[in-house]
Amino acid sequence: MFTAFGVKIPTAADALRAAVLCVVVSLGTVAASERLNWPVRTGPALNGHVADADAQGLPTRWSEAPASNIAWKLELEGFGHSAPVIGHGRIWVTSATKDGKQQFVYCVDQATGKILQHMLLFENPEPEPLMNDVNTYASPSCALEDDAVYVHFGTYGTAKLNPATLEILWQRRDINCRHFRGPGSSPILWKDLLLLTFDGIDMQFITALNKHTGETVWRTDRTTDYGDLDENGQPKQEGDLRKAYSTPNVIEVNGHAQVVSVGSRAAFAYDVETGEELWTIRHDDFNASSPPMFFENHAIINTGSRGSNLLSVRLDDSTRGDVSESHVVWNRDKGNSDLSAPLLIGDRIFSILNNGVINCVDVRTGEEIWKDRVEGTFTASPITANGVIYFCNEAGDCYVVKAADTYELISHNHLDEGMRASPAAADGHVFFRTFTHLYAIGQ
Repeated sequence: MFTAFGVKIPTAADALRAAVLCVVVSLGTVAASERLNWPVRTGPALNGHVADADAQGLPTRWSEAPASNIAWKLELEGFGHSAPVIGHGRIWVTSATKDGKQQFVYCVDQATGKILQHMLLFENPEPEPLMNDVNTYASPSCALEDDAVYVHFGTYGTAKLNPATLEILWQRRDINCRHFRGPGSSPILWKDLLLLTFDGIDMQFITALNKHTGETVWRTDRTTDYGDLDENGQPKQEGDLRKAYSTPNVIEVNGHAQVVSVGSRAAFAYDVETGEELWTIRHDDFNASSPPMFFENHAIINTGSRGSNLLSVRLDDSTRGDVSESHVVWNRDKGNSDLSAPLLIGDRIFSILNNGVINCVDVRTGEEIWKDRVEGTFTASPITANGVIYFCNEAGDCYVVKAADTYELISHNHLDEGMRASPAAADGHVFFRTFTHLYAIGQ
């Protein structure tokens, strides 16, 4: 045992026998189903959509003062922007000390908000400074299966845990890059593979691990021409223009699965089984953080932050090599989201910019249908259910907006703390991870 944040925390060796102190305000309980509700950062279908079974009764209004529709509220120690992942009545989030020297995983009871386990997973003697106050050392979200939880901290380590016992089944601490501003990309699962992206300032690559053993199945370096070398042949700004934070996504094109991944200055598709690069799209942006979306036979790509492009790429048997000039159906060069990922709902794309501008775009043409504005700074990605969208800002405001061809604000709700973590949903409840707490919102 050791002490962190004034609380005795179990290490991996004694996690099974340790008692953990927690602070939880419980106003009720949440009915929890025995299935995977929200297994990865982007939800059960990797697109931010709440499954129908979980959407029934999902609230659109809540309040902290006076308390309304808040089932429970749990104080979390440490810092982190990882989104909750949920399954079999348990919620998983990660956290870290502010200096990044200790990284933890939480397991929380979905029904009551009580901490079941709070385990120190990795220690880092000299983590690289974040260089800003936006990111944390616990921003990637976990990936969850019935019999496993995969915990990822970027270059600092990846581990597979038994969700019932928290036994470490395997871990990797040798897959590294210099994140420079901290890690951000989350893992996804495809069949027997755990897919991870590493877009640092020194090296940029995507890799697939055998989810059973943790062994590397393939690793493919980015082939990007960054165009950022100075007169001495060194990357400008220490390579800052090379980093990215996007989580990949998988699509099948004519029966062949490919993983699409957005990096700095280019987006790529790889054969998911071998890692062979299939096609690439060049772009001018960096700091990409949005996962790609798919509509019919097209990939919809948000290229970065600070003036990113949103573009549609046609996918067929001819989509091979550099298709920047041949397969881009449309390219929207302004008014696109920055850090918050767009949502594809039917044939409409809904986005929110950092400054609160919401827009609705036709996915077939890239043409804007409407735009409006709400207050605040937005970095968390939205989710959708029952024809509405949940947009949450860094001040604790959540705007519930109708997913329609005209702007309609359903409700404006407020929590005491803001968030950069994306929300999750399960069993008729929305779960928010704010800067200080984990909330269960529901009737």
